[in-house]
Amino acid sequence: MTNMKRNNLVSRDIVPVHGKDRVISGFGFFNIWVGMAVIIATFMIGGNGIDSMSIWGVASAILIANLAIALIGSLSGDIGIEHGLSFAAYMRAPFGTAGVHLPAVSRGIVAAIWFGIQTYLGAIAINALVAKMTGFDSWFVWYVVFAAVQIINTAMGIKAIDRFAVVAAPSIIVISFWLLFKMSGMAEAKGIDILAYEGTKTTTSWFLVMVANMGFWSALAVDIPNITRYIKTTKGEKSWVKRNWNSFWPHITALPLVQTFMGVIGAVSILGAGNWNPIEVIQGTASGWAYVVLLLMIVLAQWSTNTAANLIPAALTFVNAGAGIRMSMVTGIVLAGIVGTIVQPWAILNQLFTYLGYYGAILSAVAGIIICDYYVIRKRRLNVNDLYREDGQFKYDGGVNLAGMLAWIIGGGLALYFMEYMYLVGFPVGFIAYYVLMKGWYLNRHKQAEVESNYSDEYLGTTAGRDWDIPFEVGVPSGKSVTTEAV
Repeated sequence: MTNMKRNNLVSRDIVPVHGKDRVISGFGFFNIWVGMAVIIATFMIGGNGIDSMSIWGVASAILIANLAIALIGSLSGDIGIEHGLSFAAYMRAPFGTAGVHLPAVSRGIVAAIWFGIQTYLGAIAINALVAKMTGFDSWFVWYVVFAAVQIINTAMGIKAIDRFAVVAAPSIIVISFWLLFKMSGMAEAKGIDILAYEGTKTTTSWFLVMVANMGFWSALAVDIPNITRYIKTTKGEKSWVKRNWNSFWPHITALPLVQTFMGVIGAVSILGAGNWNPIEVIQGTASGWAYVVLLLMIVLAQWSTNTAANLIPAALTFVNAGAGIRMSMVTGIVLAGIVGTIVQPWAILNQLFTYLGYYGAILSAVAGIIICDYYVIRKRRLNVNDLYREDGQFKYDGGVNLAGMLAWIIGGGLALYFMEYMYLVGFPVGFIAYYVLMKGWYLNRHKQAEVESNYSDEYLGTTAGRDWDIPFEVGVPSGKSVTTEAV
């Protein structure tokens, strides 16, 4: 008799995206990345770094860190390109159908907190503008309003985010150049040669600035499939570079260049105005329409970062965890906004580097595990159907992949212990620990169909011209799924 039990692993928003629903072009993804890469905290890192090194040191540390993260993001992004999977859905493979919730929801909470931080900074900018024009002064009111607007925009879907990025990206570039030229002029007026300046303090180092920047993107580098699954690609394309081109070139250009530029502006702002914070710099140096336009652009910058980099990842991890109650994407987005607010992001901002260190260390091991699982253990093949089967191969031991959990504990624990080196410890240790545990132990206990098939192309998606079609309607037999071949 057919099992008509509700499948608690399936809901509309976490099934694989089909080729016809992939609507983001390479240029569109570039714009999204420009918007995501503008994080005011990057100004802080650049500002802190300039006291101990030259502008060239600050720039090179940030550039190298983000090139490395861009490469990792490009690699993990293939999960979305190849199989149309979200981060949380794929994580069932290395962590199990139940074990996935601990690392995935942890990432979701981190993203929600970042949403709160960015919303707070945007609210401060809005309040500064309104207070000057009307006298009404309440940043919390604008926090609530700004949060609601961003939640509505994100709930409208990926196409709405794509369209918004077209407006936000140029605005961000304009404000960035204004800040750079303004602060350069102020530094020159003080007799400071920016290009020749060399910090004399020992508060930080090139290495610490580099590692801190890697920690910034440790989360988004692993959950970027949430966005890449919507990127246009060519079915049947066997070349990794060609298949991933619309993901790859935005990764290695937008993220490193924009982040480096933001860090340099923060450093120059310290030299020119003695303050890395662009909101306070604008309040202190701009007037008239320039004041209005620049603060509005600050708001756009926070908005564009939050929709793609924070609300979508957070919501999808919550939706994955709430699949059993059919949690919708809209509910997940609202929940992300609530979580990001109740943690009081205005308090976390004062301890941002401590916060970055802890979450960067913990999630660095997850990145190593994902890359090892996808490229080394499974060689990009994946039994996608079983990701959505409660009795499938990813059930492991009570729904938990013990190899994945142990590798995460080992890698994340060592990254926390060696905090100054976090990503440089967590990523390789997580990778190696997972490989050893899977190859030497766990694959013998839990056979994986894609591995046992000698990596058959029947477990490939886009490369084989295939869409994964997972029914999500209530009443569909649990575990039933089919594939759709390209015509």
